[in-house]
Amino acid sequence: MKKESNKMNDVQQAINSEDLPLTDELVVSYLQDNPEFFNRNNSLMTSLRLNDVQRGTVSLVERQQQQLRQKVHGLEDEITQLMSVANHNEQLFVLYSDLYLRLLDCQSAAELLDCLHQATTELLSLSAFKLWLVPTNNIALAHHCISSNDCAGVMQNRLTNDEYYFGRLQESEQKLIFSKPCSGSVVLIKLTHEEQVLGFIAISSEDAHHFDPRMDTLLLNQFKRLVAKLLQQQLAL
Repeated sequence: MKKESNKMNDVQQAINSEDLPLTDELVVSYLQDNPEFFNRNNSLMTSLRLNDVQRGTVSLVERQQQQLRQKVHGLEDEITQLMSVANHNEQLFVLYSDLYLRLLDCQSAAELLDCLHQATTELLSLSAFKLWLVPTNNIALAHHCISSNDCAGVMQNRLTNDEYYFGRLQESEQKLIFSKPCSGSVVLIKLTHEEQVLGFIAISSEDAHHFDPRMDTLLLNQFKRLVAKLLQQQLAL
């Protein structure tokens, strides 16, 4: 309390002193320490004129109203964006729920991959879906979604310490996974079941910003666990 009193005295002395210039900092500090100033000088609220780029000059009250309107507009925009995100997330949740039921009904690994490819390229409108299996599992599975190139280096570089990789790949990595260069962004999803690494899923998008490292992985966590379990069952790894 004593410190605040000393501060007010310093400000008041600075205002009354002819030796010190009246700076913005001193005025702000004085008004902060004297909240009753405008109550004592009520006419100043309307008589004080401020420069405004759009309207020429306005009163202090008008400026406050303008700032409040801008703040309200900003909050309305934020709410609209949040509602849009919530609606998109709801649609994704429904899509994933339907996909899980379809995956559980698959009777073979090939049918499982067909289902995943269709969901990726048709329902989600993404570019490509590929699955790479660790060679040590000795699985002979012929399917157009299987990446037959040696992608061990990709997995080591991108997924050694992480469950996912979001972003861009080098052209050499793109060719190994997708057998061709792919513009845009990708997500790599490590598949592990009962501590056994099965391989990874690669999904590409033509949008360079679609797969971003800041993406939420809640739905992907459930997705990859189910796919890894079903693959392990179908392939009898």
